[in-house]
Amino acid sequence: MQKLLPPILRPSAFRDFYAFEQHVKAARSRRGLDMIGAWYELPVFYFSNPSSLVADNGVVTAPAGSQELDYELELGAVIGKHGCDIPIARAWEHVAGFVILNDFSARDLQRAEMEVGLGPAKGKDFATAVGPMLVTRDEVSDRISGEKISLEMRARVNGRELSRGNSSALHHSFPKMIAHASRDADLFPGDLIGSGTVGTGCLLELGPENTGGWLKPGDAVELEIEKLGVLRTRIVARGG
Repeated sequence: MQKLLPPILRPSAFRDFYAFEQHVKAARSRRGLDMIGAWYELPVFYFSNPSSLVADNGVVTAPAGSQELDYELELGAVIGKHGCDIPIARAWEHVAGFVILNDFSARDLQRAEMEVGLGPAKGKDFATAVGPMLVTRDEVSDRISGEKISLEMRARVNGRELSRGNSSALHHSFPKMIAHASRDADLFPGDLIGSGTVGTGCLLELGPENTGGWLKPGDAVELEIEKLGVLRTRIVARGG
């Protein structure tokens, strides 16, 4: 049986944004934090690890010392044309297509790192599932209107649906993300742009006490986005 590779093997850059208001509000509220006014004006992102991409039907292990493994349901855009200082009105022209992203997160490691104020590091860079394939922009053109793209998004753990949302809820659109990312910087074909987590799209937001706990070895995680397919990942124990 042939094994699939990620649809993009090693992008020169992987920027993951924080663009869904519902998720940002809920996640901050669970940590006892108020919403930040600047978030509404600034499409912020962090650089994730382009060397840790996992294909469809791949396996993921929690980092050493972590007991709080989480999934994140995201839409990814893959850059298809080089650009710098890309205007919002031309941004879609630079998108080759879309993938499903599962930005696996070790919440306990991330929590400790975020206290420093620089951003996530070892709590995020161990694995991001990408796939199951690259769906070209023309294949979803009927779901793009102006800056918006409207695709239903779902997540299931062991067959139980936990998350449901729609990419149309993005506060910062992909054209705005791309314009911001390319300001004074080059974007290259194959670069990966993550939307950030859709509302309800992770255990942190839902509350692990309401969902059966954090991810554990043996769990099967399925992320589904309309027209893009289903991205499947199995959680395994260290050394498994």
